[in-house]
Amino acid sequence: MYKDMTLLNTMDRILYESQRQGRISFYMTNYGEEGTQIGSAAGLNPNDLILGQYREAGILLYRGFPIESFMNQCYGNCMDIGKGRQMPVHYGSAEHRFVTISSPLATQMPQASGAAYAYKRAENGLCVVCYFGEGAASEGDAHAAFNFAAVLDCPVIFFCRNNGYAISTPTQDQYRGDGIAIRGPSYGIDTIRVDGNDVFAVYNATKAARQICISQCKPILIEAMTYRIGHHSTSDDSSAYRSIDEVNYWDKENHPISRLRSYMIIQKLWSEDDEKTWMKESRKKILEAFGKAEKQKKPKPTELFYDVYKEMPKHLEKQMNEMKRHATEYKDVYQLNNYEQF
Repeated sequence: MYKDMTLLNTMDRILYESQRQGRISFYMTNYGEEGTQIGSAAGLNPNDLILGQYREAGILLYRGFPIESFMNQCYGNCMDIGKGRQMPVHYGSAEHRFVTISSPLATQMPQASGAAYAYKRAENGLCVVCYFGEGAASEGDAHAAFNFAAVLDCPVIFFCRNNGYAISTPTQDQYRGDGIAIRGPSYGIDTIRVDGNDVFAVYNATKAARQICISQCKPILIEAMTYRIGHHSTSDDSSAYRSIDEVNYWDKENHPISRLRSYMIIQKLWSEDDEKTWMKESRKKILEAFGKAEKQKKPKPTELFYDVYKEMPKHLEKQMNEMKRHATEYKDVYQLNNYEQF
């Protein structure tokens, strides 16, 4: 768990810096929320279906999604399993039971309820886990998802990452109630609030929630109280709406990685030498994957026209051929040498 949390943190730093250097177009870090992700992932069955929001890279990492695949997706290159069609950090993997991220807030929530209802009908012994931020809970889709799941007794865990901010809007400007947990009972959903920066607490809460979810076939709401240390994304400057002292407190005094490291050192499970060796090893691993991804070509432009229909209709085929002729005629303008040949 500790290695995954620190590996995620190191990957964030490298990819964030690469965006600032203009090497990738966009990025969202997970700083400060590593405990919610790795702790909850550890408490689930690896075959449980995950529907995330956009700050859940740690769940994929814990499930074995390769570092190379993270890099390929952020570069949108020809090795990206999404074929370069998504903006960076919009990961997805059928193999790892992780539904591809969608930018619009809360769209995954009613989908999760529907998927859980299908699991209930299938009696497959699995559950669906839906991650969302406290800001997304203000969307109408959240109400529909909670009510649907409660009324139909769907085996779904709604996992709220309450990190203090919906982009630039602090929680005190989002709602007047006591967070998100208070909403669960009003829908008839069993609910627990947990310290999201305590990876063991998150693990135990998620494991217990899953057991109830499966054995009683009912939804559970978890609210993990954490803090988004980084900017919302590379398009955001959080210094415009919060103080450096506030961020420093969470970074220095209440960081999930620091808390776990301190515990491990006290228990003689980890040492400063272990830390230096692992940080060097993990950074090297990520930089190697980063270098390989950067050298790959972009997917061939014709990929734009596939995977919309099972069989490409004539009008799309005509458009694709027109695009080929146009791009070939102006290949220098479109820099076709940077793409796979079509």
